[in-house]
Amino acid sequence: MAIKIHAFLCLGLVLTFISVTSAISGTATFYTVYVPSACYGYEDQGVMIAAVSDALWENGAACGRMYSVTCTGPTNQGVPQPCRGTVTVKVVDRCPGCDATNIDLSQEAFSAIADPNAGKINIDYNQV
Repeated sequence: MAIKIHAFLCLGLVLTFISVTSAISGTATFYTVYVPSACYGYEDQGVMIAAVSDALWENGAACGRMYSVTCTGPTNQGVPQPCRGTVTVKVVDRCPGCDATNIDLSQEAFSAIADPNAGKINIDYNQV
């Protein structure tokens, strides 16, 4: 009986330390004018940056948040295999015209994960 309780407690402890996050599916586009930004004005924040939809913006609370963004596939037939990988970006701006799950990446960030000729891609993203 003591072994069963010990095993159960160990399992509970392990599960407590494991954090499982599920990615959100959405789309990504890109933009090319980075300053001024809604978060930092004319202060340069580098090029691995993003603007987010009102759903993620949260009245500016999103400023400075980091997201891991992974290309998962094309949104059209123009570039059938656009994906190159994953990038981590910092939120610096609001994208008022974006759909709820759209992230507008800098051109450099978009190019790191996909062929820019695709223009728009399917992604998975999560806050890091």
